[in-house]
Amino acid sequence: MMTYDIIVIGSGPGGYVAAIRASQLGLKTAIVEKAEIGGVCLNWGCIPTKALLKSANVFEYITHAENYGIEVKGGTPDFDKVVKRSRGVADKMSNGVQFLMKKNKIDVLAGMGEVAAGKKVNVTDDKGKTTTYSANKGVIIATGARSRQLPNLPQDGKKIIGYREALVLPSLPKSMVVVGSGAIGVEFAYFYKTMGVDVTIVEFMPNIVPVEDEEVSKQLERSFKKQGIKIMTNSSVEKVDTKGSGCKVSVKTKKGEEIIECDIVLSAVGIETNLEGIGLEKVGIATDKGKVLVDGYYQTNIPGYYAIGDIVSGPALAHVASAEGIICVEKIAGMNIDTLDYGNIPGCTYCSPEVASVGMTEKAAKEAGHEIKIGKFPFSASGKASAAGANDGFVKLIFDAKYGELLGGHMIGANVTEMVAELVAVRKLETTGHELIKTVHPHPTMSEAIMEAAAAAYDEVIHL
Repeated sequence: MMTYDIIVIGSGPGGYVAAIRASQLGLKTAIVEKAEIGGVCLNWGCIPTKALLKSANVFEYITHAENYGIEVKGGTPDFDKVVKRSRGVADKMSNGVQFLMKKNKIDVLAGMGEVAAGKKVNVTDDKGKTTTYSANKGVIIATGARSRQLPNLPQDGKKIIGYREALVLPSLPKSMVVVGSGAIGVEFAYFYKTMGVDVTIVEFMPNIVPVEDEEVSKQLERSFKKQGIKIMTNSSVEKVDTKGSGCKVSVKTKKGEEIIECDIVLSAVGIETNLEGIGLEKVGIATDKGKVLVDGYYQTNIPGYYAIGDIVSGPALAHVASAEGIICVEKIAGMNIDTLDYGNIPGCTYCSPEVASVGMTEKAAKEAGHEIKIGKFPFSASGKASAAGANDGFVKLIFDAKYGELLGGHMIGANVTEMVAELVAVRKLETTGHELIKTVHPHPTMSEAIMEAAAAAYDEVIHL
């Protein structure tokens, strides 16, 4: 029986990062993967969707070139090439992770992994052969998640699809209904609308991107409507009739039922964890409501077995899984480290305008009993935003009035996903609002809006 120090099941951004860190710490490591190295994020999630969105951005520039003094004749998307480019980017990144496995001397065990008693893992390859491996220090489970299926919205992969099919449609539909307005829903809604598809978003909650600050949600709704995306909030899809050539979507609204006809329905109602068939019950690893129960360092109730990423409680985000993987491995290696601060996790949505946030919303801060100061700075007052032709959106900062702590930061606009890390660092370092105001920001940049928003909270704003 082959023995390792650490065996990781799943090679997504949680699994492969954990494996690399383990190898860096001198631990003999193997990673088990039944599909593509890099998991959903690299192959069917974060990376290929951003490639599609970049193509949409480029096409949007072309169609609005006259706004920049450029005359462009024609310009139509070649959807097949757009998809091929996206797949090429994903393949390149997956190959990059395979290189990192070799570089860090990590053995890749191809097949379906199943935990077994005694810190063992059974790996069954595509020919049905099962090999058992042993882990001296521990087994890390990082099996991720998949598109959530609703009983009244069964995905058939053709007319009712999930995110995987949305990445590789054989041709552009004329119309699409997107069910759910989280990050996946609004990103695909923007992409397909920009490609020329008639898009309707159906959201059960009162606002789209419902986890975001309400002002951000309302701004994104305005921006989307201006782009021609139809939005139905406080609404739910009751059923979809796929008998004809297209789909007839029955939507329950406050005014009654409405029927929407479209070519394709994209179900973007969240994810469900991959816990089936991996041996949890046999080993006795405890779960609750589809999540593996772990302590602050990701150990399960059975010593020597750990779980990270989408299968444990917390935000189902790639960067969270990576952070959890590093903390888990460093603790196994005996390092003295802090647990992850889940209150300081940035969230990013890559539609246009982009959305980025960290910390408390205004509503959450008030409900927590904080006396707050709020500063807002619109990009319409930003010189860089005006020069870039990207005036939509704003930066909103929420400070504790007594101590000056940044409780939350919320942004909507061009490139804000590249700006939010500053706010994460500010919160990590417990920087005050006054210190942020006195931090010199380069001009002209979009990031100046952060300094100006801080100044606005203390009635010191200059450019507004």
